[in-house]
Amino acid sequence: MSDGWTFQELIEAGMSVTGGCLDCRRHHKLDLPALRDRFGADAPAMEWDLRPRMKCGVCGGKRITLTYSPDTSPKELHRKIVLS
Repeated sequence: MSDGWTFQELIEAGMSVTGGCLDCRRHHKLDLPALRDRFGADAPAMEWDLRPRMKCGVCGGKRITLTYSPDTSPKELHRKIVLS
């Protein structure tokens, strides 16, 4: 990882990326596996790489922020609980 994260590295590290529109204030968690499949596993995925190509899907605004954070969603809640 010389110049920042790639899509595959973000996925393997359990990171999530949320895009936010500064114009309409909407936020959306990016689908990293879909972006990896579209642009390639080794494609750069840092803010300075992605932001120039992004726009808000609601208002069309180009003033986008990206927030990178560890994915802390509780994965255990999605499993069935079996009582014995």
